[in-house]
Amino acid sequence: MNKVEKEMLKKIKFLSVLLAAVLIIVSCQTNTEGIAALDYADRENWAYYAEGEGKAADLFLICPTVDMGRNGNLNMSMGDEDTKASFVGALNMERGIYEESAVMYAPYYRQMTFPVYEYRIAESGEHLEIAYGDVEDAFLHFLSLDDERPFILAGFSQGAQLALMLLEEHFDDPLLQERLVAAYIIGWKITDEDLEEYPHLKMAEGERDTGVIVSFNTEAEGIDDSMIVPRGVKTYGINPLSWKTDSQVADRSLNLGACFTDYSGNISEEIPYLTGAFIDEERGTLIAVDVDPADYSSSLFPDGVYHLYDYQFFFRNLQENVKIRTEEWRYNHE
Repeated sequence: MNKVEKEMLKKIKFLSVLLAAVLIIVSCQTNTEGIAALDYADRENWAYYAEGEGKAADLFLICPTVDMGRNGNLNMSMGDEDTKASFVGALNMERGIYEESAVMYAPYYRQMTFPVYEYRIAESGEHLEIAYGDVEDAFLHFLSLDDERPFILAGFSQGAQLALMLLEEHFDDPLLQERLVAAYIIGWKITDEDLEEYPHLKMAEGERDTGVIVSFNTEAEGIDDSMIVPRGVKTYGINPLSWKTDSQVADRSLNLGACFTDYSGNISEEIPYLTGAFIDEERGTLIAVDVDPADYSSSLFPDGVYHLYDYQFFFRNLQENVKIRTEEWRYNHE
């Protein structure tokens, strides 16, 4: 075999390997175009629909991650009744913050499973498209029910991520902005890039402003990396004890009550004055100063990453704030 033939054979082998790699990648991808959309005119696709009628505002609430992906799945199956029961349970743990002020709507959706976050692939790709596509369809149905009533947009963790995407994609509409009491985007990061790319996003600056984003991510001092706020990333937030965005410590005496809730929504334990907090200047996270990381450890997150307790540590303050902002919206629109 001469030199030319050898070079030609090498090229053929290279192209064969390249083609095989491409085929493997393609075979592993999900074809989202072939996945049927859910019908949100069907109430079976809602965990809660018009729950608690007669309130001054509506609530569109997006569930956090409850599917652990133990079967290797990267999106929740709508036929998985056990996980759907956990889905409702997770909503119940949060609903007490909002239900005194708003009529609750909460869609089932094919959420990304926990491994998608663990592998840090949750911010792009087909698994996100499936989850967001469902939430967006449900939200558009929600908007079609009434084009005048004020509403609260809320989510925790994955729910907050998807709520932020709704704000980015739809809330450059002044009429929609006007109806927004507030968006509680808790347990997800909001960065300079988000605010620069979507200038219609407005962060809360106090306890009464409306049409704004209320956000924070709770950690212990010394944490410099998490699944939610990676190392080197700065997020924006507000202190739910003082309703300020500076780094001054808000004393634990301002904490109206940490509430630890179960899957039925019952408060299993309430601890007034559990912890004070301040905003970390470098990471933008909320630092809880009076709790021991060992007392709030989790198998899902390192000690000191209080992601699972974002709502629970500041439950009563959030509950009061939802009421205040809703009343403020009504006062401003009388």
